[in-house]
Amino acid sequence: MTDEAERGVPAGVAAAERLAARLGFGKSCTREVGRLLALAAAAKPGGTVAESGTGAGVGTAWLRSGLGPGGRLVTVERDGQLVRVAAELFEDDARVRLLHGDWRLLDAYAPFDVFFCDGGGKRDDPDHVVELLAPGGLLVLDDFTPSPHWPPRYGDEVDRLRVHYLTHPALEASEVLTTPGSSAVLAVRRA
Repeated sequence: MTDEAERGVPAGVAAAERLAARLGFGKSCTREVGRLLALAAAAKPGGTVAESGTGAGVGTAWLRSGLGPGGRLVTVERDGQLVRVAAELFEDDARVRLLHGDWRLLDAYAPFDVFFCDGGGKRDDPDHVVELLAPGGLLVLDDFTPSPHWPPRYGDEVDRLRVHYLTHPALEASEVLTTPGSSAVLAVRRA
């Protein structure tokens, strides 16, 4: 048994982490967020799962680790080199499709039962992100800095993006700590 397996890290995730390190790609999701992604995908075993921002495939690997046999996963990345190298990690799994281009390519695969919006869309068109969710669909947004205030703040400013998701009328949302210095917004689209 490998060290990664002993720590509960799926082999595919460990391979993606090694690829990210080799490429010098430092924007992969943390293992704490990754475990949330695996849980989210597992909660929708036959569902359609999406990711905006494939990167080196770490988040994709976490999502795939929770994906049921009837599920499918589509992920999109703007950087062509990252798409080419990450695609090798998933070439043996017909449930996983990597797209090269703008995040709006995901429109053709919606609605989503799980959407990890880590790249495009999160900031530039948050209402459209919500529209891509199926009723009961789960949205995962990471890379927030915890704030003890309401409304939440980032630095000296109200974090309007976080407030948007947390108070969106189509969502039931909550913020959860993923590490002492980071948080994620989890939201479910109301039926």
